[in-house]
Amino acid sequence: MLGLDVKKVDQDIIIKYQLSKIVIPIADIVSVSLDDTYGGKEADAIRIGTPYGTTDRVAIQTKTQNYILFTTNYTQIMNTIHSAMEVR
Repeated sequence: MLGLDVKKVDQDIIIKYQLSKIVIPIADIVSVSLDDTYGGKEADAIRIGTPYGTTDRVAIQTKTQNYILFTTNYTQIMNTIHSAMEVR
């Protein structure tokens, strides 16, 4: 795995990037949206991926933490998370 990998496993969203693995409970996700700023709007967000000028930014807001995913495949990531949220 070279890039960012986002999957639904049981009741969690698992984000893997390089040697990192982040587990976000689906029940904790408040919103998922695109962030059009270069470094992300939330100063305290956990940033995952490499922020190139051509990458898209997916912002995940949870009850306790915010995440910004830098990706070139935002459609797949958004679809994975939104479909997981619909099932809960």
